[in-house]
Amino acid sequence: MADDRIIEITLDEASLVSSIPEVEHERAVAIYDLLEENSFDPVGEFSGPYAIHLAVEDANRLAFHIKSATHDPIVKITMGLSPFRRIIRDYFKICESYFDAIKRLSPSQIETIDMARRAVHNEGSDILSERLREKIKMDTLTARRLFTLICVLHIKG
Repeated sequence: MADDRIIEITLDEASLVSSIPEVEHERAVAIYDLLEENSFDPVGEFSGPYAIHLAVEDANRLAFHIKSATHDPIVKITMGLSPFRRIIRDYFKICESYFDAIKRLSPSQIETIDMARRAVHNEGSDILSERLREKIKMDTLTARRLFTLICVLHIKG
């Protein structure tokens, strides 16, 4: 349905560990892309569109505060972050390699690193989709963009 989508997303400011310009840019792009195209449908008798607030709670839980378009609370869905720790760490390492490669390596070497970066990102979005499968229906692009925002909550700067 056309209303099974996110129309607003915010990140808990207390959960953000960095505010350097590069991270702010990544966050803005991820939010823009997510709002432009997404499919998001919490399982249950809910109707969208939805306003989502993402937060890290107790340092090890990710909370999706799902609200109506008028910000009335609908449901809060939480999940442990431990399945994401390794993949987020791997993603940051490969992103560092990618940004370093842009400065000094050939286009074919950069492309190889970028393919690996995308593969790790896909793995993270697959884990997210699997962990939320019984709670939220979403398409692959939505899962990828939400995984990017989860990473933004963990970027140190």
